[in-house]
Amino acid sequence: MSNQRPAGSVGVLGDGGVERWPESLAGARLHVVTGKGGTGKTTLAAALALALAAGGGRTLLVEVEGRQGIAQLFDTPPLPYAEERIAVAPDGGEVRGLAVDAEEALLEYLEMFYNLGLAGRTLRRMGAIEFATTLAPGLRDVLLSGKVKECVGRTVGDDRGGSRSRGSRQPLYDAVILDAPPTGRVVKFLDVTKAMGTLARTGPIRTQSEGVVALLHSTQTVVHVVTQLEDLPVQETLDTVDELTAANLPSGSVMINRVRPARLPVPASGRAAVDDGGLRAGLEAAGLFLKDEEMEGLLSEVGEHTQRLAVEAGVRSRLDDAGMPQLELPELADGVDLGGLYELAELLREQGVRHGR
Repeated sequence: MSNQRPAGSVGVLGDGGVERWPESLAGARLHVVTGKGGTGKTTLAAALALALAAGGGRTLLVEVEGRQGIAQLFDTPPLPYAEERIAVAPDGGEVRGLAVDAEEALLEYLEMFYNLGLAGRTLRRMGAIEFATTLAPGLRDVLLSGKVKECVGRTVGDDRGGSRSRGSRQPLYDAVILDAPPTGRVVKFLDVTKAMGTLARTGPIRTQSEGVVALLHSTQTVVHVVTQLEDLPVQETLDTVDELTAANLPSGSVMINRVRPARLPVPASGRAAVDDGGLRAGLEAAGLFLKDEEMEGLLSEVGEHTQRLAVEAGVRSRLDDAGMPQLELPELADGVDLGGLYELAELLREQGVRHGR
């Protein structure tokens, strides 16, 4: 029986009957993507940006860690502190990219709120900005998340400096996708309320920070966690979901990356369901005759494969218990290049990923 929802609906039902992409995710404006290092969070953030822009939309893919991971994925020159088109989305639409730099963001704030453009550039030459962000580490996260908030609130007709036109209030971007810090740091990065308590109690930056807090704790934001079917990534995923809940930050989906196909059934015992005699008889019936050492190697691989499936079944059960929507992406045989990103984006769309524009 097909688990596809009727035409006009947003989500697709997973094996457990839970929507992979419910309406609450389709209506979000800011999609934060985090994950344990090495799970592929940047790759899936990029694929999500492509999927949400498909069909004529426009998305912005933002990074804040200074790694230029977006440029590497899309095979473009390093991104400046400016929004640039980096890809055309399937069926029309586009993805823009932005690498946010804390120093540039502070200069922008000084110019926007205090008209200190020239003075700000002088401060940069003196090294004062780097000193300030080092002295108050929370300030760096406030600046980075503040820039993301400004991008989410941008409307058609706004100039690059962020001033508001009096014309259309239509959002410039259907969705902003943030390639966020890894799970170990993401809640601290997003929860800027405590950081601001010691930085600014009044003034424009305080007002801006309150706007950031309001956005991140609203239904306009969802936080997706990328994981793999392994013990450590899954445990870190579950811990992060608990931390998000405790901080009153809205959870999105669990994005299970690099899922490998199961080529054998997983018995309840977790051990291989074949033995030397049964495997040899089956192979010989198919016209394949192996030497003893070849048979020994094959049995070893069968055992390793079955053990992996048993481990994956166990950690998948723990993810299921969390009750969050799940998206699954396969391990790409040839690695992730630009074509692979489009393939992953299409697979996300097949699981119901859309923006509710």
